[in-house]
Amino acid sequence: MIKWFSLGLGLVAMSASAAERPFDYYLLALTWTPSWCAAEGNPGEGQCDPRRDLGFTVHGLWPQYEAGWPEDCASAEADPSRRETAAMADVMGSGSLAWYQWKKHGRCAGLPARDYFGLIRRLHDALDLPRPGEGRATAAGLEAAILAANPALSSDGVIVTCRGGRIAEVRICLTPELAPRACGADVLADACRSRGPQEMPPVP
Repeated sequence: MIKWFSLGLGLVAMSASAAERPFDYYLLALTWTPSWCAAEGNPGEGQCDPRRDLGFTVHGLWPQYEAGWPEDCASAEADPSRRETAAMADVMGSGSLAWYQWKKHGRCAGLPARDYFGLIRRLHDALDLPRPGEGRATAAGLEAAILAANPALSSDGVIVTCRGGRIAEVRICLTPELAPRACGADVLADACRSRGPQEMPPVP
């Protein structure tokens, strides 16, 4: 459960000292894969292959400022190998997404690639994420379900986004030490504004 994020998992995030972390907090973005596939993916290939049975997958773990975020940072850390990025496909949907996220966001975290990907995997595995089966949900209802299943999370640190009439992502804000915290105003502005039901395609 997420209640131990700030303990054992925090030791990984703290391998970069506060002075070496040029950001204020993390944003963990989790994509509802069936919505992504309905909008953009090829149902018969890769992340959208129904045999993979993917529900929520990690879009990214993004260092954030209190307003805005760093990206495409220079880093002294070595880039991950093709094998390391491919190994993240079960959590992130594809090795190519893992590589892209490392280039755009991971280099800004001040962590070696192995620790950055390890942190993503452990955060994903620690969360209790619902898999609705009825095909529709409200953003408020999904947020409530996530908070009920993960009571250590902060209510102002979890948002649900929607796009094109579908639930798109769940976004969770955490301190660099992985304690739940409030999201910045720019992150909160991305929350789904519709109070009505959104399509949440079921996992095939």
